[in-house]
Amino acid sequence: MSTRHLDTLLIDFRSGELDATALAHGFRDTAAHWPGLPERYSQVLGQLLMQVESSALFTEESCSFSRGDLSDALGQWLAKARQVAPH
Repeated sequence: MSTRHLDTLLIDFRSGELDATALAHGFRDTAAHWPGLPERYSQVLGQLLMQVESSALFTEESCSFSRGDLSDALGQWLAKARQVAPH
């Protein structure tokens, strides 16, 4: 399984074309099948996705996490995960 589709998910989420639930599902599913991904990366991803899903409960103005900031954080996680467990 490639991780390239996660880049597309991030782009679509940032633009508003993809909702938080679909983004979280895509990342969780990929991480669950990512050979060599360290457990600590899965834990950090879980925390990030919790923030993503929580942000969906609020409007942009009332949430402390912006869509852009969350996308950036997931992008950083993805880049580091690819370094430690190339896929």
